[in-house]
Amino acid sequence: MRWVRPLSARLAEPAETVGAKARGLVALHRLGLPVPPGFVVTTDACRAFLREGRLPEGLRAELAAAADGLAAATGRRFGAAERPLAVSVRSGASVSMPGMMDTVLNLGLTAEAAAGLAAETGDTRFALESRLRFLMSLSAALTGAAPAIDAADAPHAGAAGGPGAECDRPARAIAAAEAELERRCGRAVLHDAAMQLELAVQAVFSSWESARARTYRELHGIPHDLGTAVVVQAMVFGNRDGRSGTGVAFSRDPTTGEDTPYGDVLFGRQGEDVVSGRVPTPPLRALRAREPAVWAALTGALARVEGHYRDACYLEFTFESGRLWLLQARPGRLTGAAAVRVAAELADAGVITREEALLRVAPGQLRHARTPRIAAPARADAFVRGVGACPGVAAGRVATTAEAAVRMAAEGPVILVRPETSPHDMRGLAAAAGIVTARGGTASHAAVVARSLGRPAVVGAAGLAVDPAGAAVRAGGRALAEGALVTIDGTGGEVVAGSPPVTAGTADAHLDRLLSWADEVSGDHSARAEARRLADAHAVLRGGGAG
Repeated sequence: MRWVRPLSARLAEPAETVGAKARGLVALHRLGLPVPPGFVVTTDACRAFLREGRLPEGLRAELAAAADGLAAATGRRFGAAERPLAVSVRSGASVSMPGMMDTVLNLGLTAEAAAGLAAETGDTRFALESRLRFLMSLSAALTGAAPAIDAADAPHAGAAGGPGAECDRPARAIAAAEAELERRCGRAVLHDAAMQLELAVQAVFSSWESARARTYRELHGIPHDLGTAVVVQAMVFGNRDGRSGTGVAFSRDPTTGEDTPYGDVLFGRQGEDVVSGRVPTPPLRALRAREPAVWAALTGALARVEGHYRDACYLEFTFESGRLWLLQARPGRLTGAAAVRVAAELADAGVITREEALLRVAPGQLRHARTPRIAAPARADAFVRGVGACPGVAAGRVATTAEAAVRMAAEGPVILVRPETSPHDMRGLAAAAGIVTARGGTASHAAVVARSLGRPAVVGAAGLAVDPAGAAVRAGGRALAEGALVTIDGTGGEVVAGSPPVTAGTADAHLDRLLSWADEVSGDHSARAEARRLADAHAVLRGGGAG
């Protein structure tokens, strides 16, 4: 095939062609770990689409053939009423761009297929919710707008309420979503799984050029002409029943580098609920008590993937009826003090050399390696507390919308305070010195983007109410108007009114050890800035001589 490749251990093409997500799935296949069957549409196809404004010649036929291959691999039928096959459609550029492009879940669940899924499982609530999520995600991808109906509010596995209420609510929402899709695309798309797949691939390709994606690339120096691959996989349903769920996991704590599994999990939900931040997420360790077999499989997978990358790693996972499936794998890409600690500990353990450890940490990251904190007395009088998602201290004026953050940042630092964030907030996130959200966990959109930008962040600040219309935020009986000065501590999760005292970062044995290795490499033991010491070592290791 010219445009499509099956996902398997044999796939050899580089990330520039098949994307980093596909390369991670190939690694999982080679390690013998559980991965839903799938295929990838190459970045070449995306670039051709962006040039020509339509799917390239031959891609429609290849998508149909690949869908037939998935049906054969799963023993299901795409869009059929009996044993229906549903798929996920996700972006996968060669460089990670978390949350910047579109995703469509449960694709192929036509009305007939959803009825077949209900008959097969005996669970009408599950089938209707899954169809509703599909319609909403496809509509959002095609319009570029946030869903009009929040999937997080849909009845889910384990939800309270009688069976009638569980089915009536999604049925009404489905009718509204169908009417919107019919208005945009014609009635045929509601009943044609192949057409749905083509539209979803086009939507993901188009999202490469979205304003949020372009902003992210400009911030990170990513070329605009790379394009994205598209990964299509058989669905695993985290909303199937009470023994199903979804989550993200790091092999080490991304805020400190501690060697312990870290992340978020949601039971009876699908992956977008973890990322959106709209649903409170228990910490990953909650999985150990509730699904010990899934926990054991996941921690075993984390160890194997960390061994493969010789670095901290990140996994996205779903479990359906007690069975684990892995959906993404990549190196953890930790920053600041966490990156220093992981590099030093892996070198101490002989996993990597000291030279490799030095090259794993960029000199610019040392700005955040000795993490400052708000002084303890001020932390005790916090306006609100949440979960630290990216270490550091940031002070600025409160902005309650992304637009306000962009406008106010022209006059000084701002702290973007939102109920949760989405990719549509990207310009505001980029403009902010720090980020606070009322909802969401350490794997939410706000947390992931904050770490990628190196911005201190506090998420999941329970009791925080954000009122953009009234230009104010409230917590614990107190209120702050938009424009009020606040200081946030991304380590402890405190948000403090005003400009409290800040303590300098304390001594760090891992950083001291790393810098001593740097001096040995450069041969320069003079007193100078920490970033300079590391940069001099880099210059020698990269063949440029001492700095």
